[in-house]
Order: sequence, then C-alpha cells, then structure tokens
Amino acid sequence: MKYLSSPNNQELKRLRLLFEKSKERKKQGLFVIEGLREIEKAVLGGYKLKTIFIQEGSESSFSEILKKLNAEFIFCIEKSVFDRTSIRSGSEKIIAIANTKTHTLEHLNHSNNGIILVVEAPEKPGNIGAIYRTAAAAKINSIIIANPKTDFYNPNSIRSSLGSIFLVPTAIAPSFKVITYLKNKFYKILTATVETNALSYLECSFKRPCAIIMGAESSGLSSPWIAATDQNLIIPMHESVDSLNLSVSAGILMYEAQSRK
Repeated sequence: MKYLSSPNNQELKRLRLLFEKSKERKKQGLFVIEGLREIEKAVLGGYKLKTIFIQEGSESSFSEILKKLNAEFIFCIEKSVFDRTSIRSGSEKIIAIANTKTHTLEHLNHSNNGIILVVEAPEKPGNIGAIYRTAAAAKINSIIIANPKTDFYNPNSIRSSLGSIFLVPTAIAPSFKVITYLKNKFYKILTATVETNALSYLECSFKRPCAIIMGAESSGLSSPWIAATDQNLIIPMHESVDSLNLSVSAGILMYEAQSRK
C-alpha cells in the first residue's frame, strides 16, 4: 500500500477531477464512490474497482474488506489531505475509483413481465439518488433515464442513493427511442401528468408489463410521451398543494404498482 502525503500527487489530482467534472468522468470512463457501504453495493452490482484510497490511520479497519474488493491499486492518504479531497470531509475514510458501465437500451436486463420506471430529464442529483433508493427497496425491475440533464455518475446521486444506484439495471436514451423500445416490448405506458383525462393512480390496475413515466418537476413530460401514453395517471392532492417532489411521486407509484400482484 503506497503512502501519499502531497495534494499535488497525480493520483489525487485525478481523483479531484473525477469528483468535480462530469466531462472527465465521461472521458476516462471512471467515477468516484465514497463510503464503504456504497463501494460494497457497487461491487455487488458488478462494477469493477480500479483504485482505492484509505485515510491514514484506518488501514487496519479495512484490511479484511480490501481483500474482497479486489482493486487494482490501493493508496493510504495523509489525513489532512484526505479530508480536503473528500466531499464528506473524510467521515467515510474510504474512497474508490471504478469503471463506468454501458447503459444502452440493448444492454438493459429486466423481466419481460415486470415494472420499468422511466424518468425524463431529471435535473437534481439528489432526486435521482432518492428515486434509486426507493426503486431498489420496492424491487422495481429497471429504470430508464430519458433525455438526461445530469451525469448518471454524479457523486451526489450516488451519495443520496446510499449506493442503491448500482443495484437497479439502468438504461439512458432519448425519449423517442425509449418510447419505441417500450412499444416493441409491449409495455403499457402509464404517464404521470395533470391532463384532464388522468386517472387516479388508486384506480389503475398496473397490469404488467408496465412502464411508469415521470417528468421533471419544472416542466413535466414532453409531448411525445403524452401522445404515446396508454393511460395518464394523477396522484390526488389537497387543493392547497399543486405538486409533489419527483422522488416522492415516483415512490408512491412504484409501491402502488408492486402492490398489484
């Protein structure tokens, strides 16, 4: 295990770039995972670890788990340098760099008789992470992100998902391709909208296979989804409230769909 004490070390410079720059993550095909729980879930989800950084003084705490993580390179980082590099101020004491995956529709692995959640143009990494945490808990088959506006491997998405983002099969594609994919697979398309003909989610059968389509909080769903839908759905709310948080709405619909066996 090599010891690093200078913040100007090339390995630490690359780590900071991967933390901060989506462009670098895409260019290098690498991303950062902070925290043992998240790292273990990434390995469980089939991600390959390239490098691990341990905070000085924590080597013995991770000695056994490091054997199982099987990273290519392991470094011990001087504590003050580690704290300045970590976005969690060193509270987790372990950071990994991992290889990204391919997220095409063709690579999507899901049950032909299941539930897909589609989220169009999500903007907030925290919302994305929260959606994945709920999707993993609700045993949703897969998630498709349509017309993405943020990097899938944003550290804030990973953190807010508590690593669940690694456990749900995911595809990323333009909306028009997702619509074609779902129709070719004979999925019933259920769009969460406020259209006048929307049906309360409580009255929907969620007959499988079905895809629940959610739009961004600011703009809702784009017109191609409204045209392609089999059923518009609405979550009834008190008249004093005009909207729900995206991750909350998605959670309600995912659990309701799973409850209809």
